[in-house]
Amino acid sequence: MAGEDVEVLEEAGLRAEVEPVLLQPLVEGGGGSGYAATAAEKSPRLASLDVFRGLSIAVMILVDNAGGVWPSINHSPWTGITLADFVMPFFLFIVGVALALTYKRITRDKKVASQKALGRTAKLLIVGLVIQGGYFHGLHDTSYGVDLERIRWCGVLQRIALAYMVVALCEIWAPRRRQDVSNDNFAIFKTYHFHWAVAAAIVATYLALLYGVYVPDWDFIPPTVLNSTALHVHCGVRGNIGPACNAVGYLDRTILGVSHLYQRPVFRRTPACSVNSPDYGPLPSGAPDWCKAPFDPEGLLSSLSAVGSCFLGLHFGHVLVHRKEHIARLWDWMIMSLVLLIVGLLLHLLGVPFNKPLYSVSYMLFTGGAAGVVFAGFYLLVDVYGWRGPTFLLEWLGQNALLMYVLVAEGVFPAALQGIYWRKPENNLVAWVVNNGPWHKQGLTHHRVPFTLSDLNAA
Repeated sequence: MAGEDVEVLEEAGLRAEVEPVLLQPLVEGGGGSGYAATAAEKSPRLASLDVFRGLSIAVMILVDNAGGVWPSINHSPWTGITLADFVMPFFLFIVGVALALTYKRITRDKKVASQKALGRTAKLLIVGLVIQGGYFHGLHDTSYGVDLERIRWCGVLQRIALAYMVVALCEIWAPRRRQDVSNDNFAIFKTYHFHWAVAAAIVATYLALLYGVYVPDWDFIPPTVLNSTALHVHCGVRGNIGPACNAVGYLDRTILGVSHLYQRPVFRRTPACSVNSPDYGPLPSGAPDWCKAPFDPEGLLSSLSAVGSCFLGLHFGHVLVHRKEHIARLWDWMIMSLVLLIVGLLLHLLGVPFNKPLYSVSYMLFTGGAAGVVFAGFYLLVDVYGWRGPTFLLEWLGQNALLMYVLVAEGVFPAALQGIYWRKPENNLVAWVVNNGPWHKQGLTHHRVPFTLSDLNAA
């Protein structure tokens, strides 16, 4: 994998570099008009990749910290799509784009490439377990550590790690048919036919399990309630996609165990479970028992469908590699994005609703199309027209995506700050900011501040 023609991937698609020939600008300078005859890009980086990734980080920080104040931008309580619901598929999409650039010329040393990919996967899994497994205990609690009987095994980085591993190994080892992309609009699809077959098989497996697995009645004891009696949930169905009796939750409870799942699922903001819906709130009178149950939004079965988002990004990266003209790349991207948006919307209207916790196929396709539109737009503005100034902050966030995610989006930085206090843990800098900021004067501190890492709304 050594050599100047091989791109660099850092932390599972969190940074990628491409050769300058891929970035020949249509125009000189920023914001002018006309076409450049030769490459004039000073930096070999694909800036739109960083800007897109930075936007995802910025939106994640926004919804994690403002979602309690404005529930309309927080994750949808069950079906539907809100601003927060675009974050995870956008991350997976851009990982796929980066992988196409990273492994576009893998012809030898495939075992070494595979070992590096598996090593990065392991690193992401470990970081994910530390920051979302329950190791940090939240505001006003300066103790650390996690009970292995209650550790949360799944999480955002764990899902990214799975998608990265599957798509990277496919990109390294899958056979490719060499096609002439100049005379065949479907040449890229034919070249990577094996990749599409793998993606289709994964999605088909997800659908078969989601709609085919029988979900029996089940009992659980709320982990957060001391001396609680077991609660009973009546199911006995197949193909149910509601919060209580879906196959995603059933397989997670069976394989991982109830105590290892996310303890504050988004369906607690549904009207059936909250008097303040779409925000969290007290249980309404006669609320079903499943409202108190845990559910993991990054569970095992739903992560199969999530791999599809990474494969979609991989295709967009393949277009970037094989199409050498800007207009050809943008044309391919926009057609593909439009198809994904239309098919996703049609599936939603025909009874396969957008659902982030289940990572429904309609949700995967629609958000993939949206990611394609945004990526194409950034590519046109930043890499073609050279408008780097307005997107400088997003580009910087994208270049430091993993660091920003861990320290800011997942609250590790404020969790570390609260370890320094005056006389008692409550007198720390984080608590002072929370209690004396403008939100406190406006009466907004009754909303939960997301500093408890194990309880954060999953991205």
